[in-house]
Amino acid sequence: MVIIIFLFIVVSINIDPIQSEMPNPNNITGTWKLLQSSIGISAMHVQLLHTNQLVIFDRTDFGISNLSLATGTPCRNDPNDTAIKIDCSAHSLLYNIESNTLRPLDVQTDTWCSSGAVLPNGTMFQSGGFNDGEKVVRFYSPETKDSDWVEVPTYLKVRRWYATNQILPDGDVIIIGGRKAFSYEFFPTRIGNDGGLYEFAFLRDTNDVKDENNLYPFVHLLPDGKLYIFANTKGIIFDHNRNVVVRKLPSLPGEDPRNYPSTGSSVLLPLKLHKDGPRPSNPDKLPAEVLMCGGAPANSHQKARNGTFLKAVQTCGRLVVTDPNAKWEMETMPAPRVMSDMVILPTGDIIIINGAMAGTAGWELGREPMRTPVLYRPNSQPEQRFQELTSTEIPRMYHSTAVLDTYGRIIVGGSNPHVYYNFTQVLYPTELSLEAFYPPYMDWRFDNHRPYISLMGPGNVLTYGQHLWIQFEVIEYKTNEEPQVAIIAPSFTTHSQGMNQRMVLLAVDNVSFVGPSTYQIDTNVPKTPRIAPPGYYMLFVVHDGVPGMGTWIQIQKPS
Repeated sequence: MVIIIFLFIVVSINIDPIQSEMPNPNNITGTWKLLQSSIGISAMHVQLLHTNQLVIFDRTDFGISNLSLATGTPCRNDPNDTAIKIDCSAHSLLYNIESNTLRPLDVQTDTWCSSGAVLPNGTMFQSGGFNDGEKVVRFYSPETKDSDWVEVPTYLKVRRWYATNQILPDGDVIIIGGRKAFSYEFFPTRIGNDGGLYEFAFLRDTNDVKDENNLYPFVHLLPDGKLYIFANTKGIIFDHNRNVVVRKLPSLPGEDPRNYPSTGSSVLLPLKLHKDGPRPSNPDKLPAEVLMCGGAPANSHQKARNGTFLKAVQTCGRLVVTDPNAKWEMETMPAPRVMSDMVILPTGDIIIINGAMAGTAGWELGREPMRTPVLYRPNSQPEQRFQELTSTEIPRMYHSTAVLDTYGRIIVGGSNPHVYYNFTQVLYPTELSLEAFYPPYMDWRFDNHRPYISLMGPGNVLTYGQHLWIQFEVIEYKTNEEPQVAIIAPSFTTHSQGMNQRMVLLAVDNVSFVGPSTYQIDTNVPKTPRIAPPGYYMLFVVHDGVPGMGTWIQIQKPS
């Protein structure tokens, strides 16, 4: 008698997988889908939460919106409101990306041009605004079914209108700048010699008296825990713990401002961990590079107010801010762009979306809507980095937004270039719709190469430096490129700002074949919160340039 025993074991990949011809991604330009013809408000501010819900809000002094408050919710009674004193409509909502449904939320104070972040426990933190909201902080916790905004008045030390928030390695939030606010503060408040308020001369020095082109400063957390801060045309590395400018970096070439109201956009390009590089040796030495695109020429805001709409800026700049000899690398986009959003994709590429080709941010000051998204591939040769994608029919001008979701789509909404809601008899009506842009990698022709996460250990709640294994299924495995694991912190998006947007490519230690069409990746959580601050991240597996659906993980705050 012959007994045959089959063993199920994990082996290193040395098989000859199916090889099929991939479609040329340069010939696929993505698709658009209308999700909601109207959500009732204009999506001026958007934050994705780990419950796969978007918190969306505009401002309370727009007048009556097209969305009623929930039954039983008291009307807002604000004698200082500039539009309407008693308002029974909603100016905030919760949108479920899985069910394509929404419910109104109740925000009492004015959130216009405010800032936000998500705390390590998943609660949304929101700060500042206009008028009665200028010193308010607000919280939204998604953990209960009927949760709503909780507002704390006069928490902030000074008015924060057009400020920027950044999550820090300890899970606190730094709130920087704002109109005529040349200072910063923290949440929770840090009491020092200045009673919790810290003067910041850099913002005063970069202030353009006419156009104030240093509002919503670009802020990125670097791998050594310091901050890169950019305003107008200048950038610095700043130690917020010591209130010290560590280093002044080269100014962006030319005289074109990039911050509000000239309103370009900025991202920190993906941080890449390597098993033979900085991860096991010194994470603080990890290179960090920023990308800035678009904006408007100097004095554009004043000229637009007088009826002259200058062409927007057509250049992008890249700077390795951790390089002692940092020097800007300048590139040219396919078209000029102002008020656009930049969103990091799971592949590490960047989508540049929304905006206009002339004018600036501000009421009635934008012209020539830019409906065509552009894909930017940072790792390609310079002449191959830009690709124009499928255009939308809907202009997305001032006060438009764009965020990545766990499907890998870009959710796009907003556009209200008017003082109040204006739906007729204006050049660009107030836009209440919500769209999804499906990047080229979501095309059905890539389905055989799309990975599906089937199992992950030790779970979704992780600690720094912890081993992480991920099993995924794929119909056709390709060996020409090692799978990638990307974690992405979703941004708080408003006014072309993607606050706290961050992508880290984890080091892949091993890829194993574990069963029919199933493979396992072994990796590790980043060792330090300076690389990945505590909180929730979307985790994506990318196989042969094609990402699957993301799953949420939480990296716990160090004890």
